[in-house]
Order: sequence, then structure tokens, then C-alpha cells
Amino acid sequence: MTETPLIEAKNLSKFFTVSAGLFKEKRILRAVDEVSFAIKEGENVALVGESGCGKSTLGKLLLGLLTPTSGSVLYRGKDIWSMSKREFREFRRKAQIIHQDPYSSINPVRTIFQSMAPAMIQHKIVRNKKEAFERAAELLRLVGLTPPEDFLSRYPSRMSGGQMQRIILARALSVNPEFIVADEAVSMLDACLRIGVLDLMLDLQKKIKYSYLFITHDFAIARYFVKKGGGKIMVMYLGKIIEVGEGDSVIQKPIHPYTQALVAAIPVPDPKIARKRELPRLKSLDIPRLTEAIPGCKFNTRCPYAEKICEEKIPELREVKDRLVACHFAENFMNIHANFNWII
Repeated sequence: MTETPLIEAKNLSKFFTVSAGLFKEKRILRAVDEVSFAIKEGENVALVGESGCGKSTLGKLLLGLLTPTSGSVLYRGKDIWSMSKREFREFRRKAQIIHQDPYSSINPVRTIFQSMAPAMIQHKIVRNKKEAFERAAELLRLVGLTPPEDFLSRYPSRMSGGQMQRIILARALSVNPEFIVADEAVSMLDACLRIGVLDLMLDLQKKIKYSYLFITHDFAIARYFVKKGGGKIMVMYLGKIIEVGEGDSVIQKPIHPYTQALVAAIPVPDPKIARKRELPRLKSLDIPRLTEAIPGCKFNTRCPYAEKICEEKIPELREVKDRLVACHFAENFMNIHANFNWII
């Protein structure tokens, strides 16, 4: 019997109408375009892609913060937009988000306790403010902020970036979630703090048992996340998922030409390896706008290997060896690059 996924996207799309061009013509922006994948209980998924490719929009769709243009989001097999108000309220408790900028996600004129307590009381995790304070203090100890009483009485302006990110994580955990979207959760932190916060996120997951969709534009961060916490990496391009693989196999042996270009562009400290790695000669370095309707494969305008079929037919996300790849010639690239040193 197949296990029902915790969260599942089925042919999920989100389009926006925007004004573009000199005459402010109305155009369709395809932020998320026919995306399908599933996340199991306790599973980690790192979603990687360039800025503006639709990663954050996809995360908000999975949380029910945006309504899809088409397709569906299933929570334990049930479409979240067909749920009753009571069911949807319970789903929103179990699906939380960690924002990129912790300061913008907390009211600056409220203390940390005043920001944490309402959700716990509203969802009946605790019965009153006294219990809310005790639980908030317990959570702050869990994320390494001690003594917790000192931090709970502070305002966000008196907290460092690393401390605020821990507060946001504690607030997300305060309502007993099953699924957390971490949207560029460490990108605003200093490099020396990032690993510590990632370790904390993964250590808490082992204790509390929940699933992550970890959104990032940084392949190195994505690799660390799945190597330590397990899970898979998904690569996104212009609203489409183009490659999915377990662990860091996507980074070590990329198949899709776009993934190869991203990995080859990552700087490495070893000059010998750097000299051996050549950036694929893309037809264009410019990323097409999301308002442009590109027929066939969305990468065909930049792909150095594109042929006529790439301009006419949209490639399906299909199984190729140990992963899923959306490319008509995936098997050819897998063989061509089998002996290439992509290690980072």
C-alpha cells in the first residue's frame, strides 16, 4: 500500500496579470507552471533556483497563502481548498513558514513574548498567558536563547539577526507544525552563522519530527542541508521543476543542461578543479522574463544543445536513472558528463 504524502502538489500553477512594456500592456506572468511533486512525513526537500524563478510563490501555494490558478495542493490526500473552515484552520496551524527577513515578520512594537503568545492561545496549545509564557520560555531554551526570560521581554530591535532567526523558528514550532517552509531562511545571516542555524533546524527536526521545504538560491547551502538532514534536491527554472534527485546527487552529477550550468558556475577553492571545469557555453546569459511565452522547453532559448523538438514540445519530468529530469535528451547528457569532475 502506497503511503499518502504529507503535502502534494498536482499540476500546480499560479499566474499573475501584470502591466509590462512602454504602453503598460496586460501580460500573464507564469510564476509557477504545472508543477507536481510530493513531500512525505519527516522528509526534507531543498528547492534551488535563481531569484525570480517562482520558488517563494510555490512555497506560499503549498501553505495556502496563495490560491492556485489551476491544479491542487493536497494535505494528507485532501485538497486544502475543498476543506471546511475548521479543517483549513487546522491545516494552517500544521503548515508554518520561516521568512527570509525575520525583522519584517514580527511586529516591531511588540515584545517577543507578545508576538509568540497569540498563536499558541488561539490554537489552544495553551490555556492562558501564564502557560504561553512557560511554553515560549521552553522553546527559547530549545533554540539556544538563554535565559529565555531576558529575550521574551525584548523588542526585535534589540535582537541580532541570528537571534531573530532563532526566534522565528521557535515561533513556528510553538503551534506544533508538521510542515515548515523555510524561505531563504539563512540568506540574510553572516556566513559564520549560517551553518549554526542550519544545524539547529535539523537537530530540532529530529526531536520534533516535521517536514521541510527548504528554499534557497545557494547550491552549497542546499547540499549541506540534504547531506546532514537527508532528503532530495529539486531544481526550478522559470516556474518549472526541471530536475529532482536524492541527496546531493543532483549537484555531484547534474544531468539537465541548466543544472550543469548552475553547478559549473559555483566557485571552488581548488584551482586545479576550477581549471578543469568549464562553464557550458549558453546561447544567452540573459534569463527570459516570466511574461514571455516560450514554446517547448523553457530553457531552449539558452541551452547550447537545443534542437527543433526542444522548441516545439514541452519535456516531461521523467525518470532517468536515479532521478527525475525534464529534458528530451537527458540520457545523452548523462553519458557525456559521466566522467566530468563536478565535485564541490
